[in-house]
Amino acid sequence: MALKKKPVTGMKDMMPAEMEIRDYVIGQIKETYRAFGFSSIETPCVEHIENLCSKQGGDNEKLIFKILKRGEKLKIEEAKEEKDVVDGGLRYDLTVPLSRYYANNANELPSPFKALQMGNVWRADRPQRGRFRQFMQCDIDILGEPGNLAEIELILATTTLLGKLDFKNFTIRINDRRILKAMAAYSGFAESDYENVFIILDKMDKIGLDGVAAELEENGYAKGSVEKYLQLFKEITNDVEGVRYCKEKLEGFLADDAAASLEMIITSVESAKEADFCMKFDPTLVRGMSYYTGTIFEISMDEFGGSVGGGGRYDEMIGKFTGQNTPAVGFSIGFERIVMLLLERGYQVPTAAQKKAFLIDKKMPKEGMLKILNLAKAERALGKQVMIVNMKKNKKFQKEQLMEQGYTEIVDCYADNVEQL
Repeated sequence: MALKKKPVTGMKDMMPAEMEIRDYVIGQIKETYRAFGFSSIETPCVEHIENLCSKQGGDNEKLIFKILKRGEKLKIEEAKEEKDVVDGGLRYDLTVPLSRYYANNANELPSPFKALQMGNVWRADRPQRGRFRQFMQCDIDILGEPGNLAEIELILATTTLLGKLDFKNFTIRINDRRILKAMAAYSGFAESDYENVFIILDKMDKIGLDGVAAELEENGYAKGSVEKYLQLFKEITNDVEGVRYCKEKLEGFLADDAAASLEMIITSVESAKEADFCMKFDPTLVRGMSYYTGTIFEISMDEFGGSVGGGGRYDEMIGKFTGQNTPAVGFSIGFERIVMLLLERGYQVPTAAQKKAFLIDKKMPKEGMLKILNLAKAERALGKQVMIVNMKKNKKFQKEQLMEQGYTEIVDCYADNVEQL
């Protein structure tokens, strides 16, 4: 059987030009988030299958790469159900592992705990532009803080980072799951139908208001409820006034603190922001994860045509491990999509070190080689990136390749000129 050169579908090899940008973005992420008080942690890429299949990850639970039991534990011939042969899986996000991590280590961590976690995740998804089966996620989470200061800090930290990466005029869309539920209750939908109604509502940006109405009616919901529900979206504005309208219109269905909290988050972020972006109250924002309990948000960029990050409050997830709910809220940027957009716009890393190359003739004596090695050592001590390579026959093509890699200074080294270097 012939070996295959291409990577597995939905995964990719990283070329040096991309890795330079990836490394730079990772550096900016760590520097920015640490300035906001976040501490780096790491969790294993493999999780217990029970944790991954706990009905908290929405459709992502259908995309798990599952791992067979090993050695004597794997008894395929005796298996009756999947659980008899599977005991682990590759993580599909970082939130479930973080919740397990906090439940296991809470006594040794500060409260509130501000976590920064970066790492690869895996989903058996259909690959497309900006979507892979293996991809890097970057999350910041605040655990143990029930107040909306957590949301404000997460949004400010994330938008500050995007500003440093030269992203402008993007939008933070924000909503609250409690408002979603209050709107559904006000319209007459049964509580058991909320999640299905929200799944249909989540298609609003693709099928529009009329499409949502048609699909709700196709699912058997009363026309009166559907009309009352969609009328709300026609009346609600995408600003603080829209939040205030919800508080007034949904009285009796919505807790006062939900609207007040959302208004405070929006006004606080608008006042304290560093980057060039806008906050938009979006009552159609759903977020797919069923574990969200309160505030939810997404980053929208016109140049991508969709979301490049999102998050929200998930106050009940850690309680699945401990039996006691813990306030928790997180924000994840779409690392792969951010890098893709930077590559597409020809982004140049601003802090790249000056690059210098020494091309050494094959007849270079030992003494000359030692001198070049010491020269390179001295240049590196000054912060330069220095490469030493043997000179090829096609020196012109070799230099062109080096220049494409960013080497702005290329020195030809021969036995008869090494003393002048």
